[in-house]
Amino acid sequence: MEDKEVKVTETKAEEVKTKDRKTEEKKMEKTAARKSMNPAIVIALIAAVCLIVCSVILVSGVVSYKSRSHSGGISATGSASCDFDSDLIVWRGYFSSFGETSEGAYRSIKRDSDAVKDYLKENGVKEDEIVFSPINISKHYTETYNDEGNYIGDVFDGYDLYQDVCITSNDVDKIEEVSRDISGLIETGIEFSSDSPEYYYTKLDELKLQLIEDASANAKQRIDIMAAQTGDRAGKLSSASLGVFQITATNSDEDEYSYGGTFNTYSRSKTASITVKLNYDVR
Repeated sequence: MEDKEVKVTETKAEEVKTKDRKTEEKKMEKTAARKSMNPAIVIALIAAVCLIVCSVILVSGVVSYKSRSHSGGISATGSASCDFDSDLIVWRGYFSSFGETSEGAYRSIKRDSDAVKDYLKENGVKEDEIVFSPINISKHYTETYNDEGNYIGDVFDGYDLYQDVCITSNDVDKIEEVSRDISGLIETGIEFSSDSPEYYYTKLDELKLQLIEDASANAKQRIDIMAAQTGDRAGKLSSASLGVFQITATNSDEDEYSYGGTFNTYSRSKTASITVKLNYDVR
């Protein structure tokens, strides 16, 4: 009987030891797992938590700001345009001369230059409106071939001289008339050619300022209408931006509006336009 009691006691003691050993093993496994955790993972988890907290704070701040600023206020783009006629004309012409020697070529181009000036003055162009450019000179060569038609080289045979003339005047009608008919010059033997006249406006700065004022007033009118429809009123001006200044031909299908602006010079009658964007707080 005593032997049986001893065996029972020993069995219980063994069970307790086994339970204690398993508990100790689990503690060791948890400790090892904590030690083996990657530091980068820990840092990433911390950063994620911080990001969530910051996002909550930021979103609440944006919502609060929008509620105070009436969702950014009211914006509108106004426009203004104006038709006008150019009051300045620029007309450019070109002529050339040839000479076997440099001295002969210079005498020839000088004779043509004097003839061009005389012709312009006779047709009502003022002398102070005429400007001649410096003379350009280049050597002239002629290609040579043998009896069989094979190229054998270039032979120098003289000088080519070129000169430009520019007429700038406020008498637009007069210069237009002269530019349309240069047959008198050509009939004298002068090799004269010209570009189409260019047209400009000397009061462009004043025109720009007036258009900006008109476009701003137009934008403000649109803002007042929109605010009235919502039961609000425009408050203080919060921002303003200026669009590009465009100059196009009047009553044409000209489609040259660009990000950097368009500046028409070939048409005498023009249309100038500009846009202004305004943003107002509402109250």
